[in-house]
Amino acid sequence: MVAVSWTCKIFRGRCLRVEAVVLVAGLWGGIASAQTQSQAVQAESGESHLRNIRQLTNGGENAEAYFSHDGRRLIFQSTRDGRTCDQQYIMNVDGSGVRRISNGIGKTTCGYFMSGDRRVLFASSHALEQVCPPRPDPSKGYVWRLDPFDLYTANSDGSALRRLTRFGVYTAEGVISPDGKRIVFTSLKDGDLDIYVMNVDGTGLKQLTRQLGYDGGPWWSPDGKQIVYRANHPKTDADIKAYRDLLAQRLVRPNKMDLWLMNADGSDQHQITHLGAASFGPSWTANGKKIIFSSNHHTDPKLGNFDLFLIDPDGSHLEQVTTASTFDGFPMFSPDGKRLVWASNRHDANPHETNIFVADWID
Repeated sequence: MVAVSWTCKIFRGRCLRVEAVVLVAGLWGGIASAQTQSQAVQAESGESHLRNIRQLTNGGENAEAYFSHDGRRLIFQSTRDGRTCDQQYIMNVDGSGVRRISNGIGKTTCGYFMSGDRRVLFASSHALEQVCPPRPDPSKGYVWRLDPFDLYTANSDGSALRRLTRFGVYTAEGVISPDGKRIVFTSLKDGDLDIYVMNVDGTGLKQLTRQLGYDGGPWWSPDGKQIVYRANHPKTDADIKAYRDLLAQRLVRPNKMDLWLMNADGSDQHQITHLGAASFGPSWTANGKKIIFSSNHHTDPKLGNFDLFLIDPDGSHLEQVTTASTFDGFPMFSPDGKRLVWASNRHDANPHETNIFVADWID
């Protein structure tokens, strides 16, 4: 979930209502955006793991870019083409061939390739909200809006859209298991933000987490045996009340989250970081030996400076990967482990623009 002006993550805005007949005729996925020319970018001092950095998008809000299984394409969410909240797009790993694959209605988040890259998974609010939702009231501080997403699948060109869930409340952050058979995701369906797993056809639903608080951002280990996720479980009466009060307004405050790990069946849930800050977006190195994530624990949270970090699954050997004095988040390694893709505010033409970057990975 995210965000970048949003949230989902974390970030977003809103759009104007367009009549359905127009959407079918002119806005349904399949309209290609202008070709993007990737640009070479210098690594910051201390970014020794990154080489040949290239900026793939240029302007607006672009986030949650994730590799196809063959490593040739990326699915990502973007606010562009006159819209003010996110839709789903696919592009080649060099930034070319950008194409919208969601239907242009409502708001989407958290795309992922599945079924041998022939289909994609993402969350969309279009069944219940056909226009972009209002941003949260600034007087409430830094909060994320829990939009009424449900999970959908579609062909990789946007056709054959199929609704998987009908919970009508925040249901997003879906990731496909390495064997392609299951989806792990976060949902508010039972009144709290918990992690669930189900088969890719929507059957076999199972709840994995049950502690009060936000359990989200789940990501399978490469062998499918473990799931890393972010969590914040309020403990004091004041914190519990604040969490529940925001949840009743379909809001959550993500300023204190740490990484947790559990087995794929939900057993052995345990915390692996104790940073006391906003840590999110965990995923794994291709060999499963380390976890990469974004955090602001090392700086003043008011600066908006998130960096990428590596850590062992047992919580040891924390290592900083990026050093830019701005936002870096939503990292994912290519299936062969040779490249890293992430979203960043670095080199923005206008303040707070978020773009997609890819780099060769140096161990």
